[in-house]
Amino acid sequence: MSEVTRRSFLQTSAGAVAATSLLTGTARADVNSKIRVAVLGVNGRGKTHIKAIGEIEGADVVLLCDPDEQVLAKRAAEFEKKYGRKVETETDMRKVFDRDDIDVVTVATPNHWHSLATIWACQAGKDVYVEKPGSHNLFEGRKMIEAAKKYKRIVQHGVQLRSQPAIQEGVEHLRKGTIGDVYMARGLVFRWRPSIGHKPSEKAPSYLDWNLWQGPAQETDYSQRYVHYNWHWTWDYGNGDVGNQGVHETDMCLWGLDVKLPSQITAMGGKFLWDDDKVTPEVLSTNYFYPEENKMIQFEVRPWMTNDEGGASVGNIFYGSEGYMVVKGYNSYEIFLGRKGEPGPKNSGDDPVVPHFTNFLNAVRSRKAETLNGPVETAHTSSGIAHLGNIAFRLGRQLNFDPKTEQFVNDAEADKYLTREYREPFVVPNEV
Repeated sequence: MSEVTRRSFLQTSAGAVAATSLLTGTARADVNSKIRVAVLGVNGRGKTHIKAIGEIEGADVVLLCDPDEQVLAKRAAEFEKKYGRKVETETDMRKVFDRDDIDVVTVATPNHWHSLATIWACQAGKDVYVEKPGSHNLFEGRKMIEAAKKYKRIVQHGVQLRSQPAIQEGVEHLRKGTIGDVYMARGLVFRWRPSIGHKPSEKAPSYLDWNLWQGPAQETDYSQRYVHYNWHWTWDYGNGDVGNQGVHETDMCLWGLDVKLPSQITAMGGKFLWDDDKVTPEVLSTNYFYPEENKMIQFEVRPWMTNDEGGASVGNIFYGSEGYMVVKGYNSYEIFLGRKGEPGPKNSGDDPVVPHFTNFLNAVRSRKAETLNGPVETAHTSSGIAHLGNIAFRLGRQLNFDPKTEQFVNDAEADKYLTREYREPFVVPNEV
């Protein structure tokens, strides 16, 4: 039913019966059978999804989905060579949701598709692993939470730091006061992001369904400046690096400080290095303030030549009254104590991607969402804080935000950035 939305599917009697039967557990009744997984989006991060699931007993990737037939054929050939079996392919994710033999979908599409794909999957009775950022705007994140709860789905956000035992240990140090009263977190995203040059608008290639690729965004001409990676640097599809790599670090800030959405936001930055097709800022400095908790977050995005901070170039620093803690990448922390920065506890571990998928698939079997390390709420808050910083940058002024209502305080201009104008039939609904 590619011409109808998941919402209208559920409003049909047959769809409602199918959905009701799926709400009680996974798509198939036998909990001892293998979990059948479809990967949505296989050009970039989807390759990691395929590899990770392939390392976990009790789950099989059985279908790959991408609107680019060329990418899809390449990935299917690689899959058959590696695993010795064919994998099904599909270009339209809606046809995947219509199938009752798919238990789980993983979402590795561009950012602007993450929320709608998750919501449609929940409505169709699928459990979901969704890449960061969970949402493209703040409104979408709240709708994801509502969909997961309404349809009793297991939704894991791809913030794999939360499944790394060493990082979990570091957070325990923050909780028990090893560095004293923790008052500030700093997020660092210093990634090598060169010029992307200028690419003209042109006719979309025959192997790419450009309409499907654009999905919820307003229709525009195809250009290589978007497909396949540089969409990150334009607002219609991406969220800049604070909403790309940065969501791992915004999530770490929130987790470590034990806070959610802030009350005051300031941001400043811009493009300083290249005249190219990037629209989002190359450099971005953002501050988030929590007056009730008396805590704050500083966030730094740098694209090129830079020093590291405390040995971290992508990571976090937590500051307390008795010392500070540095989180490096995805798998290590180090604590330094006192005025002289004497070495304190530290630990490191392996890549947490497979453990994060394992945590998700275990929850799919148990139906216990409370066991998720990266629950759907993190898809809303850790993505949401990135969105708030981008809004402050785009408006060029301090913003006052009410975390309870999830609206700006008496600021209609800023509120417009909390959602987007959707394109039929790719609409994130007010009522999921």
